[in-house]
Amino acid sequence: MAAELGVSLKWKIGGIYTAVMIILGLLLIAALYQLTRTAMREQLDKRALAIATNFSDAAAGHIVSKNQLALHALAAKYTLFEGVAYVYINDARGEVIAQTLGSFPQQLRQGASAGSPREAQRRTLSLQEKTVYETSVPVLDGQAGTAHVGFWSDAVDKEVQSFIWPMIGVIALVPIVGAALSFVIANWIVRPIIGLTEVADKVTKGDLEMSIGNCVVSRDEIGELARSLERMRSSLRAAMLRLNRETT
Repeated sequence: MAAELGVSLKWKIGGIYTAVMIILGLLLIAALYQLTRTAMREQLDKRALAIATNFSDAAAGHIVSKNQLALHALAAKYTLFEGVAYVYINDARGEVIAQTLGSFPQQLRQGASAGSPREAQRRTLSLQEKTVYETSVPVLDGQAGTAHVGFWSDAVDKEVQSFIWPMIGVIALVPIVGAALSFVIANWIVRPIIGLTEVADKVTKGDLEMSIGNCVVSRDEIGELARSLERMRSSLRAAMLRLNRETT
């Protein structure tokens, strides 16, 4: 009976604590993933804006001089940046004058602003069944056209995963360590209860000689229970001694 009680309490304490730790860990991982993804997206937007701005500034002279060969070479150079899906330039009339996609996809034309914008713009679109984040920067304040740089969304996911997986590994250790500690604490709590249960069982069988005072010395609720049980044992023993004297 005592062993069954001990195992039951240990599993209740350890199981509840472990479940709570797992739930909190999952919530923390979800929040961390979302915050990391948002932060990485902001960093990607800043990086895309910087690359598109540099591309716009570098292309301005070639557009003015109508040097198509230099424009195509410049566009090809910018595709070497990690995560860049494509770059292209359209003139002030909206005609594409340099691009790195071979056959220019129609979906890039759809949803684009009419004419040349006078400030940087961003949009999200689908290319080759993948999500692309595009940043557009005007060339010479839009007078010479617009430079466009598209980034694969996979670049964000890879950066998030490279950061988040080590954090998940660290967070995953918390429930494991917590579970181990919970069972240690449960054993520490349950052990005196098991001892008191064994003593109470002996008392019910007529063994009134065992002192309970040495079993539990703590001053908490368990200690108070032990002292109450000891007073009960002492009273029963005294009553039994009086009864034996009266009968002899």
